[in-house]
This record gives sequence, C-alpha cells and structure tokens, in this order.
Amino acid sequence: MKRLKVALIGNPNAGKSSLFNYLTGLNQKIGNFPGVTVDKKTGVSVLSSTVQADIIDLPGTYSIYPRSVDEQVVFDYLTETLRNETPDILVVVVDASNFKRNLLLFTQVKDLGFPVILALNMLDLAKKDGLEFDLLALQRELNVPIVEINARNGKGVDALKAALVCPVHVVPDIFYKSSEVAGPVVSYIRSRFKIKSDYMALLLAHQHQKTTILTDDEKKDISELVAKHHLQSNSLQYRETLMRYEAIHNVIHKVMSEDARQTKVRWSKNLDKIITHKVWGYLIFLVILFLIFQSIFAWSELPMEWIELGFGALKGVITNLLPSGYLRDFIIEGILSGLQGVLIFIPQIAFLFAFIAILEESGYMSRVMFMMDKIMRPFGLSGRSVVPLISGVACAVPAIMATRSIETWKERLITIMVTPLISCSARIPVFTVLIGLMIPDTKILGIFNLQGLALMAFYLLGFFMALVSAWFLHKWMGGNFKTYFIMEFPTYKLPRFKNVATSIIEKVKTFTFEAGKIIIAISIILWVLATFGPKDDMQKAEDSISKNNLSTEAYENEVASAKLEASYAGQFGKFIEPGIRPLGYDWKIGIALITSFAAREVFVGTMATIYSVGNTDDELSVRESMKNQKDENGNMFYTSARAGSLLLFYLFALQCMSTIAVVYRETKGWKWPIIQFVYMSFLAYASSFIFYQLFK
Repeated sequence: MKRLKVALIGNPNAGKSSLFNYLTGLNQKIGNFPGVTVDKKTGVSVLSSTVQADIIDLPGTYSIYPRSVDEQVVFDYLTETLRNETPDILVVVVDASNFKRNLLLFTQVKDLGFPVILALNMLDLAKKDGLEFDLLALQRELNVPIVEINARNGKGVDALKAALVCPVHVVPDIFYKSSEVAGPVVSYIRSRFKIKSDYMALLLAHQHQKTTILTDDEKKDISELVAKHHLQSNSLQYRETLMRYEAIHNVIHKVMSEDARQTKVRWSKNLDKIITHKVWGYLIFLVILFLIFQSIFAWSELPMEWIELGFGALKGVITNLLPSGYLRDFIIEGILSGLQGVLIFIPQIAFLFAFIAILEESGYMSRVMFMMDKIMRPFGLSGRSVVPLISGVACAVPAIMATRSIETWKERLITIMVTPLISCSARIPVFTVLIGLMIPDTKILGIFNLQGLALMAFYLLGFFMALVSAWFLHKWMGGNFKTYFIMEFPTYKLPRFKNVATSIIEKVKTFTFEAGKIIIAISIILWVLATFGPKDDMQKAEDSISKNNLSTEAYENEVASAKLEASYAGQFGKFIEPGIRPLGYDWKIGIALITSFAAREVFVGTMATIYSVGNTDDELSVRESMKNQKDENGNMFYTSARAGSLLLFYLFALQCMSTIAVVYRETKGWKWPIIQFVYMSFLAYASSFIFYQLFK
C-alpha cells in the first residue's frame, strides 16, 4: 500500500488529539521526541484500500515562534524538514469557536510552503455562539482544502481521510510577503540552503540560534548576515503578527457573520465580572471547594461501607472454606487486606475527579487560573503555573510534565519544585483514615461535615506551603524576570456527561491498577516479613506469653502481637523507631513510613497488613483496627496529636518514586530532585515534630 506521512498541528485544546484518536484508533505508539521529554504520539491510519498514513500528533502551539518546550518541538519538526524527510501533508486543526486566534498559526504554516489541509473543528459550538461560516468562500480565500469535522464524535473523519488521499496544490506566501520585508537576507538563505519558501528562509533568519538542523558554522554565517543587514528580529516578528491579523480580519469579514453572538458575549462578560471579581471571585471559589470536600466525605460514606462489608464477608467465607494455616493467612492478611486498602477509597477518588472534570468542562477552571495569576506573582510564579498546580490535585507526575508550557526556566523550575506540595489523589486514602481518627464525625449547624472541613483545610494548607516554598526558592535563585499570562476564556457550557464519565473511569482505572499493583505487591512482601522472623526470636516471643487467666482468643492475640514484634518487619521498625519517636510514632508506623516512599497510598495497605496479622476478627477495617489500638498504658494510641502529626508528615513529605523520576527527567539531572526530596522531608519532619510536641 502507498504510505503517506501526515502531521497534525494546531492550538492547544483545538481538538487535535481527539482527531488523532479517531484517525488511528488503537494503532498508536507513544515515545519521546529526540532530545526532549515531550511525548511523541504516532499512529497508523488506513485512508483507503490502497493508501495508509503515518500520523504524528504534534504538541499544541499558538505560533511557530517557540516560547516553551512544547512549541520548540513543533518548530524543530517544521525546520528539520529541510534536511530530513518532509511530511506529505500537514493537517491544521482549527477551533471554529475561536477562529481568529487559531487562524494565526494556520497562516504561518501555510506560508512555509507545506501542502496543507484545514480541519475546521467545533462548528457546532460556533453555531451555538451565533457564528456562521461560508465554507466555499473560506476555501477560496485561504487557497486550501477545508474539511468540516467534529473531533468529539468523529463526524467528518471519513471526509478528511478522502481529502488526504487527493493531491494538495501549494500556493506559497499568500499572507505575508517575506521577500518585501528582508529581501537580501531571504534570498541568500534560500540560495544557501536550497529552500523553496521565502517564509521558511525568514524563519531561519529569526530563529537560527534555536534550530537543531544548523551547524555552528552555519549559525555563525546567518548571524553575520543578520547583523550586516541590521535585521531587527523582535520588531519584525511583532509587525508580522499585526500584518497577519490584518489579513485574517479581511478573511473573516468575507466569510463569517457573528451578529447573533453578541447577546451571548454580553451575558458571558457580565457573568465573568462576578466570577473573576477581586473579592467575590475568590469567595465563590472557596465556596465551591467547600462544597466539593463536603460532598467527598458525605456521598462516599455509604459506598465505602458497602466495600468494607463486602471484604468482611469475603474474608469470612475464606475463613470457613480453608483450614487455618499460612495459606489462609496469606490470602486474608496479605492479599485481601492489601486489596481492601486500594478499593475502599475508589468512591472518594471518583467524586474528586468528577468535580474536577465538571469544572474544566464548564469553562470555570480557566477563570480560576486567571484569578490566581494575581496571587502567584509575588511568589515568583504566574498564571501559567496554575495549570500544573491545579493538575497536582490529581497527580504530581502529569502536573510536572505540564510545566513545559511555562516560558522561563526559573519560573518553570520553581513550579516543578513546589507542585508535589499540592495534595494529590494518592493522599486521599491517608487523609481519610487519619482525619477519621483525629476529627469526630459530627455536623456543624446540622448540615456541614466537620471531617469535610478538615480535608479542605489540609488541601489549602498544602497550597499555602507551596506558595511559601516558591517565595523562598524565588529569593534564593535570584534574578529579575517578568512574564505575562495571556489567555482567552472559553465559553461557558454544560459539561458533557460522556467526557466526565470517561475522565472518572480513566482516573479510577489508573489508581486501581497502577497504585494497586504497588500496594498489593508491598502488602504481600510485608505479610511475609511480618509473619516470619529469626527462629529463636519467634520462639522466645511465643514462650514469653503465659496462658494464665487468658481466654484462647486473648492468648492467640497476645502471641500474634509478640511474634509481629519479633518478625523481620518488627525488628526493622524497632531499628528506626528512635528517629521517629519524637514525632509520636512507634515501630509499626515506621514500617508504613518506609513503604510509603514507593507511593503515599501504600500507607493504608501497610497498616491494613500489619494490623491484620494475627487479628482474629477478619471483618475489622483498617480504620477500626487503628482506632482500637492501645498504648502501653491502655490508652487510645491514635490521639489527635499523633494523628495530626502523621497528617502533616504525609502532607509535606515527598513519598513518591514516580515524582522523583519525572523531576529528574524534566530537569535533566539529580541536583533538583535531591534538593526537592531534602527540603520536603525536612519540612515534613519539622512540622510533625512541632505539632506533636505542642499537643501531646
């Protein structure tokens, strides 16, 4: 079959990745672009019975002049075509509801001399906003094939495939006459590098120091040429943008009507005045957060109880089916206890991601980013940092990768260093258990859940500490810089149930299978370490318990507790106990702290395994087991002081190997991951120490 090379290019959120999924289906590969950590998505699409296409999904970009890592990748791909294989066709995906802004990138790509097809996406949303397009007139004005698509439901994908099979006529430089702006420079570069497009030659003149295709001698040659002809790149790029928007305005005037949009625009602006108000906007955001965390505790309580009852019943069935021995203990204490520690928190995680998806789908999250930009500035951050920080509520790994859109290295590095302080979904299981031990399940005014208020407070505390840490890093790193956060608000719209449901399912699947594998594996290892130990020590532990005045059940529990302390896990916990005793922790908590450095949520699985070893009541959940623990004086072990100390430790400590790995990858070295691990560990230890010593 004939094989084409097709690249998809477009603004962020234009629907490019959705189109890629419809074109390629399951025939996808994800790797990295050469020399950078930006994801490279490629796939194969069958266009017809005789033609296949290799599809590449380029990162979203607003312009081909790079200002971030993602945009640099697009620039490199377009300029490397001078020396390497050229794509047969570039598909520029344009969001019809933001037509004017999206068209800037299209005009740049078109002037580079590539065969281009314009995929006009989201026409349904544009029509709801009152925008009407004359597609035939638009095709004549732009001199390219235009295909109407809907990337959300796949409409128009077959028409696009048909268009990709047909030859595309190339009309060079129809929007910006590069030779009129810098004729001698353009002519020399075209001749020297055998370039067909004037605009590609001008692009090399502007960006020759950033491109990867030129040798040092070639860069020096162009630098001398630019200096000789006094080419002012910054002012020329500014003038170019103005001229392109002037050309775009002329096109829009001929092909688009937007009279009906004005009512909706006025309504949206009036609502934005309230939503982004310097006082009411923040109050509304806090109320929304308050309601979210109230709902997480209130609505998830019943399904969590069902899961607990289900596991209790399952453990009871296995107890009755299997004879007592290591096999039964392994299944109940090693596997099922670990699995329960994963699945019981799915309702809370599902509700959290449902609310996040609804806020994003409705357009509200963009307003939050705009508001928070004002708060971020004094701390060395900007509105661009809000995207990773908000993403950190889900998981720090993709949040840190999202910092690639930040222009300056210092601002990006500070964002990377403080993002793990934002409480991620992995902390929810830990917070739930510990808040349940520390805060009574009572109602305020008969409506509001006190535990929900505590959960919100810890999330806000993590955000506050992220800002404080950013301020210290900003002062320590020094240097003055100023960036601008410019964004276009999306229109308000009702969230699509399908998109929200898909987001919930994907996130729950990721938590269950990715975190679950780690939790269960560590639970099994812990069961082995907590069940077995040095033979002499285990025998001494059993002999140390007298049967006098003890029932059979009480005697077995005492023996199991003594054996746990004498096991390999117990001995390791005893070894580290002196270092954590000032925080109020014992050797059992010490084991959980160490295993949690694989992933924070392992804490619950670890505690479930430790407290289930030798526990004759198989229906007890980890929360009940921890609540029933007594200290050496017979008092409740998990006091408010001890539970609060643990909460602070898990709030601030960097207990995630995946986060450390992604910081190493993004910063290209071990320096910053080590600094991050050390400062967050110190913050966790110091805050836990102070809290416990004050309130014990």
